[in-house]
Amino acid sequence: MLVVDLGKWMNKILIDWGMDPKVADRFDETIIAILMIAIAVVLNYLCQAILVGGMKQYTRRKPHLWNTLLMKRKVFHNLIHTIPAILVYALLPMAFMRGKELLLISQKACAIYIIFSLLLAINGILLMIMDIYDGKETMKNRPMKGFIQVLQVLLFFIGGIVIIAIIVNKSPASLFAGLGASAAILMLVFKDSILGFVAGIQLSANDMVRPGDWITLPSGAANGTVQEITLNTVKIQNFDNTISTVPPYTLVSSPFQNWRGMKESGGRRVMKNITLDLTTLQFCTPEMLDRYRKEIPLMADYQPEEGVVPTNSQVYRVYIERYLCSLPVVNQDLDLIISQKEATMYGVPIQVYFFSRNKVWKEYERIQSDIFDHLLAMVPKFDLKVYQYSD
Repeated sequence: MLVVDLGKWMNKILIDWGMDPKVADRFDETIIAILMIAIAVVLNYLCQAILVGGMKQYTRRKPHLWNTLLMKRKVFHNLIHTIPAILVYALLPMAFMRGKELLLISQKACAIYIIFSLLLAINGILLMIMDIYDGKETMKNRPMKGFIQVLQVLLFFIGGIVIIAIIVNKSPASLFAGLGASAAILMLVFKDSILGFVAGIQLSANDMVRPGDWITLPSGAANGTVQEITLNTVKIQNFDNTISTVPPYTLVSSPFQNWRGMKESGGRRVMKNITLDLTTLQFCTPEMLDRYRKEIPLMADYQPEEGVVPTNSQVYRVYIERYLCSLPVVNQDLDLIISQKEATMYGVPIQVYFFSRNKVWKEYERIQSDIFDHLLAMVPKFDLKVYQYSD
């Protein structure tokens, strides 16, 4: 081989110059090792320029999903780094024919470099999978990032064990076996990651929360939209634009409110009380009923059941129902209930329960405010009063 012949030639020249043979052996081996590293660097540059450059050109001409992501996550870049390292590893025995210690150290360095480059390439593939998964509309709401992070932790944990095994010249299997005694320490160190992984599986399997869901924590720690679900945190953007982060296992171990059902349904619930003054409730006379029919258009055709004398509160409840049924913003397909609750020292509560078609917070608040402004203003029309506390 050229490298071996070059080493012998250099060794002979150094000895002829009067250098000690042992020193000459070390010197010529060092020079050859440096030369091999230089060749490896040049080869790496050429491979990057030819292979990666060619892939970039192909991606620009035909930008498919797979090749675009391969370039974005630098899978090719990291794989090509292994080519010169493998070449150097194969040629090292020729460079260090006499220096076994230097040969062993150099081979370990090359092996570690190769493994690290492969770890980065595999990590890039995992990120590609996450990109592809997130790009699918049907899968976008699944918290994939947490699972990818778990695989990344396992990947680099196993890779780290293999690298340590190479350094200490032990079998990786023996190191894994020795980890059994350290399981308690590892569980303590990775407690949050382990809990987050288990919680992520539960959240995903039971479809408890997705990115984009509006959730509320009873503790008040968060009330907003889920932005991201990772291995250790759930990121929530509150409605005041602050960001809250909570561990995933908090959502499993503690109750929380998910408003997704409301957002996917046909309306957002409104439930409020109008408290009437108890002393103003009375049976309606024929004159009162005639006045209601004349003054209130929605009550123009109102007729109580035969033999029944309604109270003004009862007629008012009928009016509320008719008024709500006349509004396009009220979803008639969902529950619409007007009920009288138990009287208290503060009066008689009339509970108004319906669903607004518009679920956007700002519009929802405006709609229900307008409706209850109208209902409160109509109370005196039925010879009633709204209870108002006074000393």
